[in-house]
Amino acid sequence: LPPIEGRQDGLGSANLQDQVSLVNVWASWCVPCRTENPLLVDLAEAGTVPIYGINYKDDAEEALGFLEELGDPFTRIGADRSGRVAIDWGVYGVPETYIIDAEGRIAYKHVGPFDQASLEEDILPVVRRLQAESDP
Repeated sequence: LPPIEGRQDGLGSANLQDQVSLVNVWASWCVPCRTENPLLVDLAEAGTVPIYGINYKDDAEEALGFLEELGDPFTRIGADRSGRVAIDWGVYGVPETYIIDAEGRIAYKHVGPFDQASLEEDILPVVRRLQAESDP
């Protein structure tokens, strides 16, 4: 995916290889995405796992405004203007969060917004297990 206009780095399959990563599908017009974003910012600041974004059917200026207002947890963001890539990923709606294993495969999918409890009880345990498995 190309980057959001105004950003440098888009998102491709090669970015999801050789490390466990988290991919969040979001949009500026998504109200639950606003609630979830601070948790992603905290997670990014902790450096636990690389966080990538897929910006879904969004206006570039609105997306950049969202990140400026609420914080930008993403190492890279791909702009899925048409929604075709989201269809390939099996996205039902935004937000959705995926954990990608070191082989670049989807290992876990969280549909809808996550809160602190689901982050700690569902998402991070999978991240840590996959990280432990991929360390030599």
